[in-house]
Amino acid sequence: MIASSEPTCGTCGRSLQGVQVSASRRSGTTDELGPDEPERDNSDGSDLLAALLDGMDAALCAFDADGVVTHWNREAERILGWSADEAVGRRGLAGWAVRSADAEEVESRLLSAMHAPGRQVHEFALLTKDGGRVLVRTQSAAVRGTDGKPAGVYCAFSEVHAQIDLERSIALSEALFEDASWGVVLVDVDLRPAVVNAHAAKALGTGRTSVLGRPLGDLLSQGVEELESALQHVLAEGAPPAPAEVWVGVRLPEGERRRCWRSGFVRLASPLAEEPVPLGVGWLFQDVTEAKQSEQEASLLRFRTQQLHRASRAAAECEDPAEAATVHLDFALAGFADHALIDRVSGGALVDTQTEGPIRLVRVAATPSGAPGPSKLSGHAGLPARYAEGHPALQCVERVGALRASARAASPEEARLWAQARQWPPDAVHALCAVLRSRGRTLGVVTFLRGAGRSAFERSDAMYAEDVAVRIAASLDLAGLSDETV
Repeated sequence: MIASSEPTCGTCGRSLQGVQVSASRRSGTTDELGPDEPERDNSDGSDLLAALLDGMDAALCAFDADGVVTHWNREAERILGWSADEAVGRRGLAGWAVRSADAEEVESRLLSAMHAPGRQVHEFALLTKDGGRVLVRTQSAAVRGTDGKPAGVYCAFSEVHAQIDLERSIALSEALFEDASWGVVLVDVDLRPAVVNAHAAKALGTGRTSVLGRPLGDLLSQGVEELESALQHVLAEGAPPAPAEVWVGVRLPEGERRRCWRSGFVRLASPLAEEPVPLGVGWLFQDVTEAKQSEQEASLLRFRTQQLHRASRAAAECEDPAEAATVHLDFALAGFADHALIDRVSGGALVDTQTEGPIRLVRVAATPSGAPGPSKLSGHAGLPARYAEGHPALQCVERVGALRASARAASPEEARLWAQARQWPPDAVHALCAVLRSRGRTLGVVTFLRGAGRSAFERSDAMYAEDVAVRIAASLDLAGLSDETV
């Protein structure tokens, strides 16, 4: 690209020896014939060279071995305001593109690239045509002739702030895919991962390369439809205004794991296209499972506390203590279980030293097994329930503590038989028994039952059931005292 020696145009293969390329009013460059080149039509080569130079995103100028400007493209004109006609042919930059006081240093640094290997990077201030100053970053390198000797220097430069912005963008991209503490996935227009950072690969339970190009359904067992719907929306409409929380099931070697990912999405478009062409979606996510679970547990605790408070106030208005026990039972069912039973020890309350011998339980109250409704008192005849040995309610009395039971992974028919064998409603799959204690005695058992649509009872559920059982036991104890008084 230097005119003073014998470089060759790499695109057209023609020698540029003795040719000085400058801007014309038509294409931005003209050719002047060298002394050894016959006159011929060179418009194709010069037009191509002009298009290449003027199409560059960076400003470019070139100097011959004597420091004369030989090339000046349109980006250089845009930054400094000097046209190619005004720049090409000048010796050095002093007085027009660089302050005279700085010219010697600037030119020596630029021309020193002729005798240095590789590229040199410098920063200095240039003058604009209107008298302003622009801080630029330059990359300069030697241009060698066919004999391998330095023939000049080319210099590509850009405004420092633009270069810094580019470097920041590149640095940000590299940091996101190497050091980010949240997952970053680039998803192509086919909704398949194209680039995955280390954090995302770990969250997906796979390697960074093995996940590429695979459908999301191969990686996630739950939440795939919701996630793909969000990605399609971003491709069509753009980024949503706020992050979205998506619950997914991740397939891991040790089994499926349910996680909550707070996800943000941005649509990626090519900066080189005239019209925005979607390249895919940038998906950034952070695992907030523990925070969401803590939030849910706190919300559940507040609700249960409120239910206990409401139940106590409602039970205080009941004249019949036995009715108060059913009020506590009904309030406890909300969001907790599908059915509930209250069984009382036959023959009166048991002291801990009197647990020898068979224990029999009489049904006192139960929720309707069909349509939902309030609990109903029963067991007026005093007939014991037909509980087989080892029944969870009997074990609860013997242990004087809460007990959980479940049909586990049984088929629907096996679960129905499991429930019927224990004298429970046929749709019961999970059970939680809590002992009724009052004044140091065991009065009976309250049993909470859940259907197949609910999860099994957990330890926190047992603690809540014990709180309810204390209130039911107090009411039943008061009812027994009332009967004795009568």
